[in-house]
Amino acid sequence: MDIDRLYGLALEAASSSYSPYSKFRVGAALLCASGKVYTGANVENRSFGLTVCAERSAISAAVSAGERDFEGIVVATPDASYPVSPCGACRQVLSEFLGPEAPVAFGASRGGVVRSTMGELFPHDALHDLKGSS
Repeated sequence: MDIDRLYGLALEAASSSYSPYSKFRVGAALLCASGKVYTGANVENRSFGLTVCAERSAISAAVSAGERDFEGIVVATPDASYPVSPCGACRQVLSEFLGPEAPVAFGASRGGVVRSTMGELFPHDALHDLKGSS
């Protein structure tokens, strides 16, 4: 997975963020097994619970286009001074589609890019086993 290329796409996606309340732009680039990349940006709402994170935005775009197999994701937070990892809700949604070895990277305007895996970010995925039990 070309993390540098995906980070550039995530940064570009962050420029489309709708974040008038937090002023905290986030972009994500999701690599599909097909080779296609879907991007997403955070979309805030006055009711913060209704805010959609960039990671979930990218997953939704890909799934809506018929994609189901994902290789990894890169998240960019250009307004942060340090790399910000996906939130808990995004980790849960990502775990639905990414296996424990899938690369997850995140970076900011300074501080470089942190390279991790889904399993490192979400090590005790108790609900993942439910997917195969239906």
